[in-house]
This record gives sequence, C-alpha cells and structure tokens, in this order.
Amino acid sequence: MFAKEIMSDVIPALRTSDTGLKALSYMDIFRISHMPIVNNLEFLGLISDKDIYDLNMADEPLGNHALSLQRPYVLANQHIYQVVEQVARLDLTVIPVLDEKKYYLGVITLHSLVKYFAELLAVKNPGAIIVLELNMNDYSLAHISQIVESNDAKILSMYISSSPDTTKVDVTLKLNVTDMTSIIQTFNRYNYIIKASFMESDAMNQLLDDRYELFMRFLNI
Repeated sequence: MFAKEIMSDVIPALRTSDTGLKALSYMDIFRISHMPIVNNLEFLGLISDKDIYDLNMADEPLGNHALSLQRPYVLANQHIYQVVEQVARLDLTVIPVLDEKKYYLGVITLHSLVKYFAELLAVKNPGAIIVLELNMNDYSLAHISQIVESNDAKILSMYISSSPDTTKVDVTLKLNVTDMTSIIQTFNRYNYIIKASFMESDAMNQLLDDRYELFMRFLNI
C-alpha cells in the first residue's frame, strides 16, 4: 500500500489569502487540527489550530503574518509504514502528499490511517485473538503458523510488540475461528506462554455451556 492510495482529495488546501477563521472552520468540519497551505501547486507548510490561536488575529489573511510552518510531507509512492512513522513522530492529524516534482497532491488523514490498519488487522472479521509471550530468539513464524494450521485454522493478521528493556516480545494473532480451545492446548504442549486469549462472546458462552454439560454428565456417572 502506497501513500497515494489512501490520499484524500476532499480536504481543501489553504491559500495565504485565506483567513485564520476560514482555516478553523475547515478544521472543525473535517475534525482535524492541521491544514496545508499551498501556493498554486507549491506546498508551503502545515498550519495548526494552535498556530492560528497564537496569532490572535484570526480574521486576517494568513499571509499577513510571519508564519513558522512545519513542512512534513510524504511522497506519493512511499509505503504506508513510512507515513505512519511521520504522523506518529510529529503528532499530526494530516500529512501532505507530494509527487516526485514536489508538487502538492492532497493529504492523508489520521482517520484514514486508522481505518486502513483496522482493515489490515482484520478487526471486522469474526475470530479469536491470542497473545503469545516469548523470547525474540525463540520466535518462529513458521512454527506458530504450523500450530495454528494443524488445528484447521488460519492466521488473519499478526503483529509483534516489544519493550526496549526486555528481550521478550508479544505476538498477537487474529484467527479465523471463534473456538481456539485445541489451538491453546497445542501451544501449551509446545511450552508457549499464552499471555492472553479472547474469543467471541457467543463462542465463549457456547464453550462454557458445552463444558458444563460434560461436567454434569461426569457427575451423573
């Protein structure tokens, strides 16, 4: 996925002749805190709502003031991970997209990034979630996949998180099944540490009901 593929062409760019009030109005409409200022196709920089309030003359053209603008941008063919890195590092609500000639094309919003990663992580797909804790040296995607697939399941998405002060990592798996009892048992058999697991509420209730029935049958023997 490249930057140009999730770029918004709905949010307008500001001109230096636009007032701070107009910029604030756009920000309110689109639920953002930053907007690009563009002269023809030349990207001049981002202005934030805080910048406008600090000017204390919101009814005057932006060009009447000596603006100290951030100039972060991504190129249209940059990978989405590079976009996320800049947005997170600079705490932005939008980031401009430029072409190879550095002409302004549009912006990517924080909302569109969140939506994209929700789809990437299969958030909307029904399925269970399991979090494994292991040493980084013990991590093997091939082995983890083998365990899941040996139980007639598939990994819909996966991500790894770590802390700087430890060699351990958390591997979070989203699966295409709601009952992962057999998968958990297999991970336990291979001495994986299961940090957390989450099943769909209906599947969990059904699982508990099934276990209760088996237990009652055992008591009646």
